[in-house]
Amino acid sequence: MLIHPQFDPVAVSLGPLKVHWYGLTYLAAFVGAYLLATYRARQAPFAERGWTRQHVEDLLFFSMLGVVLGGRLGYVLFYKPSYYLAHPIEVFYVWQGGMAFHGGLLGVITAMAVFARQQGRHFFEVADLVAPCVPIGLAAGRIGNFINGELWGRAADPSLPWAMVFPESGSDVARHPSQLYQFGLEGMLLFVLLWLYARKPRQQGAVAGMFMFGYGLFRFVAEYFREPDSFLGLLALNMSMGQWLCVPMIVLGALFWGMAKKDAFQA
Repeated sequence: MLIHPQFDPVAVSLGPLKVHWYGLTYLAAFVGAYLLATYRARQAPFAERGWTRQHVEDLLFFSMLGVVLGGRLGYVLFYKPSYYLAHPIEVFYVWQGGMAFHGGLLGVITAMAVFARQQGRHFFEVADLVAPCVPIGLAAGRIGNFINGELWGRAADPSLPWAMVFPESGSDVARHPSQLYQFGLEGMLLFVLLWLYARKPRQQGAVAGMFMFGYGLFRFVAEYFREPDSFLGLLALNMSMGQWLCVPMIVLGALFWGMAKKDAFQA
């Protein structure tokens, strides 16, 4: 069995200033998304529609707010509503952790809708630009989870070559390093597939639909190896909260993709 390396969560200390690895992964996520979105804005059909670097920067600003606010509110509402109802001030204690991807996604969708309305663009035009850039950020976030030794996996056969003990779990049980599974599936694999798919001209909304379907599917699979939240456990049909939140993503992603193929989202 492998033992989690127990990384120091602080990457750099400059006197009283401490820079955490998790913060650096968020920075890498936004920088990666910015560079990829800037590249896409120079390609067809976005260049012909007047996209500029300034548009990408404005969209990134809105999206950053959406990720942070949506991710936090999503965690509060999806995972611990009763706790935060009793301790409302702790909603603002973001340094204690607690972010939900699905909440962050809703936050970004809201941010894109605001940006699209402000710019007079179709929502799915904006979504198609952004969608292939997101998985790189997800990959960076999962590396941050692994460095922190959090969101570990379910118990694994100790003979599995990469089975790992996470001391942070409070036990010496060999577990799946599910953070790395998610890094590979919903991060790198989804990025490669989506980027290749988006290289060719597609009907408006098709790329965004493919992202929702692909992420939902890969996350649903990865959840079978990830330890469910201790305060929730498994829910109906022995599925985790993460899996239940992925079900509407898979359904809507397939629906949007099908509608896009029929040119339902053309301006």
